[in-house]
Amino acid sequence: MSMKLKEAKDQVIVITGASSGIGMATAMEAAKRGARLVLAARSEGALSEIVNKLETEAVAVACDVADRAQVDRVAQTAIDKFGRIDTWINNAGVSIYGRLDEVSEEDSRRLFDTNFWGVYHGSLAALPYLRENGGALINVGSEVSEAVVPLQGMYSASKHAVKGFTDALRVEIEDVDKAPVSITLIQPTAVDTPFPQHARNYMSQEPKLPTPMIEAEKVAEAIIDAAEKPTRSKKVGMMSKVNTAMSHLMPGVADKMSAKQADRQQYDEKPRNPEGALHQPSERTAVAARTSGTGGREPK
Repeated sequence: MSMKLKEAKDQVIVITGASSGIGMATAMEAAKRGARLVLAARSEGALSEIVNKLETEAVAVACDVADRAQVDRVAQTAIDKFGRIDTWINNAGVSIYGRLDEVSEEDSRRLFDTNFWGVYHGSLAALPYLRENGGALINVGSEVSEAVVPLQGMYSASKHAVKGFTDALRVEIEDVDKAPVSITLIQPTAVDTPFPQHARNYMSQEPKLPTPMIEAEKVAEAIIDAAEKPTRSKKVGMMSKVNTAMSHLMPGVADKMSAKQADRQQYDEKPRNPEGALHQPSERTAVAARTSGTGGREPK
C-alpha cells in the first residue's frame, strides 16, 4: 500500500467500546502518543471518568453502536469538536457464554446488533470523512474470525461476519475506488479484560476466557500502529496465529482442539452477574480482569 497515514500525535481518533478492556487500553495508548480522541460507549459515567484521566484532548459520547443515528452523532461530535476524523476504530463488542441451541434468539440478535451491525454502522459513518482527507478504518475482529470456540458460538459467528464485511469493504474502497483509506482487521487471541464478566452467561458457573491470555496493551499497540502505518490485517498473540492456521490447514484437528476449550471457560464458582452487559451498559472501567475485581480465581 502506498498511502501515507499521519503519526498518532497529529490525528483525531474515534474509538467505540472505549469504556473498558481493549477499547480503554487503546484510548490510553493513543493518548500516550498524543492523539486527540473521541471515545464512545454506552457507559457514559465510565467514559467520562476515563476522559478525565487522559492527558490529552478527549471527548466522551454516549453511544449504543447498534443504533446508526447514535453512531452518526459520534462522527458529528468529532467533526464539531476537532474538524475531522483521521482514524475510526470499531472495537465495541460483547459475548454470550452458552450452547447455540440454548441461547435465545433475542440474545443472539442483540449480540449481532453490537458486534456486526455496530461495525457496519461505524464503518459507514466514518468512511465519508476518511475518504475526504485520507485515514484509517480499523475493525477489531478475533482469532475466532477464522477459528471457533464452543460455548461462544454466536460470538464466533459475529466475528466471522466482521471479517467478511471488512475484507469485502477493503476491496471496494482500496482496490476498486483507489480511495486513500487504509482498512484493517485486527485479530487478537484471548485477552485479559473484563470481557467474560460483561458477557451474557447461560452457564451454571462464572465464565472465563481460556488461557493463555495476552494483555490488552499489546492489542492497543497493534491498533494504533495500524492507525499510523497502513496494515491489511494483524493477528495479535501467538495463539491467534496458531489457531487460525490450524483451522485452515487441519480443520478436523482444529475442531478437536477447540472442543477441549469447552471445559476451560468456567471458574469454579456460581455466576455473579448472568445478565452481563448484553442488554444494558456496565459502568465498571478496567483494562484487565485482574484490575476489575474479578481476577485471581481458580479456573475449573
